[in-house]
Amino acid sequence: MSTTRNLWSNRLRTDFRAALVLLVLLAIAPLVATSSYTLGILIVSMYFAMLALGWNLLAGFTGQFSLAPAAFAMLGAYATALLDYHWKTPLSLGIPAAIVGTAVIGWLLGRVVLRLKGPYLSLTTLSFAEIARVVIGNSHEFTRGDQGLNVPTLMESRLGYYYLFLVVLLLTLVGLYFLMRGRTGRFWLAIRDDAIGAESRGIDVVRYKTLAFALSCAICGLAGSLYGTFSQLVSPELGLLAQTGIVISMVVIGGIGTLTGPVLGALIVYLASEWLRDVGNIQMIVFAIVVIIFARFFRTGLWGLATSWRPSARREKEEALRTVKASEARAASASGEAP
Repeated sequence: MSTTRNLWSNRLRTDFRAALVLLVLLAIAPLVATSSYTLGILIVSMYFAMLALGWNLLAGFTGQFSLAPAAFAMLGAYATALLDYHWKTPLSLGIPAAIVGTAVIGWLLGRVVLRLKGPYLSLTTLSFAEIARVVIGNSHEFTRGDQGLNVPTLMESRLGYYYLFLVVLLLTLVGLYFLMRGRTGRFWLAIRDDAIGAESRGIDVVRYKTLAFALSCAICGLAGSLYGTFSQLVSPELGLLAQTGIVISMVVIGGIGTLTGPVLGALIVYLASEWLRDVGNIQMIVFAIVVIIFARFFRTGLWGLATSWRPSARREKEEALRTVKASEARAASASGEAP
């Protein structure tokens, strides 16, 4: 068990360091990309990176497939916008309220839906996402419907917003890294790999699934709230299913179940999406094809492909295989069978 834990810790440490390298490159990017348009694209890329990290926490680390990350980003953005519109609440309170509000909604929804499995879970979260979007779009007196709501800005400088998003993305990564290193992270991985086995060993599966769901929703709510202050307009379009599809494609292409993969995938997919605008509205077709290819032939994503070439990768696989065989031998010996 300790050997397996060390292997996971080593892989996670390498993964986290690579993610930090990406953030360092983003930190120095404004020295080269000085135009407001380019900075805006990178800011939106970091917004999607936060959504991708939130969804990956649930799907990649806990094994629960949700179709509502964009919906919770929309709810976070509207929480901040509505507090300002109706009660003139300052952003210093509106943004934390969005985080807490989406976390509470995620916790309550998780208590209901996370007892479901397979397609039932996905369909339930999809239904919730569509209900939330339709309700917001039709509540004209309260939310102004499809017209959207104006949101005050946190800062006038686009460069300031760039580094704000970068710092929040860094804090999200650091928080997830320490969570995955600890007992909670190991419980999530155990639930992902074998929920029945995890429950038989005393892990409260529903509780830890719900915790992951609430934290994932809180990350998405934070991202949506910050994005609303950046764009200064929130609308039901933030919660479109197509937005969730983009988030999922980012994680699959970058590498599901990792820290680097969602960030790398978000940067590549969104930058490619902007480039493809010049050749027509075919982004979703291209990304769908790419996701199919990666899901079929490269299930570990770009990060998995990159790490598979490391000299230590083969040694880790061999050590993991020896660990599994040793565990099987101990289990057979304990049951009185020949190993």
